[in-house]
Amino acid sequence: MKILNKEELQIAEGVLLKHFPRSLKVYGFIYGINRNKPSTLEIVVDAWPDFKVIICRPDPKNKRALEFMKKVTYYSMDEQILRKMLTEENAVDWSTSFLIGGFDASHATMLKGVSSDRRVNNKVYTMVHLLYLPDSSHLPTPAADSDLESRISSLNLSHIDLVNHTWKFGGNKQGYMNIKNLISHFPSCCITDGQGQPVSWILVYDYCALGLLYTLPGHRGRGYAKVLISTMARRLHTDGYPVYCFIEEENMVSYKLFKNLGFVEDPSYRAAWFEFNF
Repeated sequence: MKILNKEELQIAEGVLLKHFPRSLKVYGFIYGINRNKPSTLEIVVDAWPDFKVIICRPDPKNKRALEFMKKVTYYSMDEQILRKMLTEENAVDWSTSFLIGGFDASHATMLKGVSSDRRVNNKVYTMVHLLYLPDSSHLPTPAADSDLESRISSLNLSHIDLVNHTWKFGGNKQGYMNIKNLISHFPSCCITDGQGQPVSWILVYDYCALGLLYTLPGHRGRGYAKVLISTMARRLHTDGYPVYCFIEEENMVSYKLFKNLGFVEDPSYRAAWFEFNF
């Protein structure tokens, strides 16, 4: 097992590009790190340069890692090598509470077995569709609404509490710190009211996926989400970001919205989030 340095991370980014869409989450983390976005992760592989498994895990040397829930992400081309890394090479810290997020759901049985052998409890956090936009040229052209166009803006730090309060996985200090990091260092987009306050918004996670899409109840039914997704997708595509998102299986409204905007998926693939040692 090897921890990648800066030069090796540049090479790994190019390798993962060839394994879209399943490698997108790990690619997104490395894409950010390679562009000097703040990160609390270290990246390890089973071998170099011909790796079969690449894992993003909390960096024990990074003091800021304590501010966030411990999260692990991986991309694997070989389940047996992945199992070996998890069981024999201590690729993750099984002594603490953590999430493995955005992994291939076909690995669920193996992960449950490994955690059971370690006497570590586990539970399904969520199951999701992985949707991505291969080409932004098919996004709908925004309607010529000068009033709405003038109200499209970006979030700033004064909006952290508003976003944290409405976020399904937020509402606490860790949520606040997470959203502060995203607004400070990653693209965001919002639509404001007449007083300049956000009424609808979308952010980009630190793994470069679109997320936290939300419209205040009193402002729904006006097509704001469609405008925000299209605007942000174009911006990300222009700036070289991957354009993708995870949609929970039960969220059919968002699933249909993204599909109608040209996002596609591998129908044979599902991603999952598991929680361990909770």
